[in-house]
Amino acid sequence: MLNVINRKSIMTLFADPICHYSHRTRFVMSEKNATAEIEFIEAKEFPEDLQELNPYGTLPILVDRDLALFNSRIIMEYLDERFPHPPLYPVDPVSRARSRLLIHRIDQDWYTLMDDVINAGEKKAAKAKKLLRENLIAALPLFSANKYFLSDDFTLVDAVLAPLLWRLPMYGIELPKEAKPIHDYIKLVTSRETFQDSMSDAERDLYESYTLMST
Repeated sequence: MLNVINRKSIMTLFADPICHYSHRTRFVMSEKNATAEIEFIEAKEFPEDLQELNPYGTLPILVDRDLALFNSRIIMEYLDERFPHPPLYPVDPVSRARSRLLIHRIDQDWYTLMDDVINAGEKKAAKAKKLLRENLIAALPLFSANKYFLSDDFTLVDAVLAPLLWRLPMYGIELPKEAKPIHDYIKLVTSRETFQDSMSDAERDLYESYTLMST
């Protein structure tokens, strides 16, 4: 591990160019205006030397001086504390705990379904698409309660949600017109300059391909 870390003089994020977990860490990094290098690596081509940093062989991985972190939630929380302005978590411990719990539920209830949509076989992926669509529609009131997701300020919860929701149409998950609060929310968070800056070339290509196919 020391060999890999010693080669990096600045903060470095090793990220998959198309993965929603990597995207959300890049989004937080962009929100924080963090000076960092991003090295894109496809998960199927996981280098052997990175295995020293993460024995599970997953991305993203963050290297900051003599520290190496994996797991996107841990990385996002580290970035929020490492670069305190603007804060993406509430200051008081009760609200902070609620935000953490909310992110955990989003990961368990929605991100796991998106994982199946992208990686599972045809039958399981189709079931996951249906469930994710239904779950989001059931949560419709939560998207209209505040400017952002259950908050009037942009938070880490929004940084988690945006990459997932942005991917919906590109993976064949279309929300009805009645889901206008969700459509409005997606437009709000993905139109942020920081979100646009966080996108990889592969993600831009994915969006362009979807746009061409849908016209």
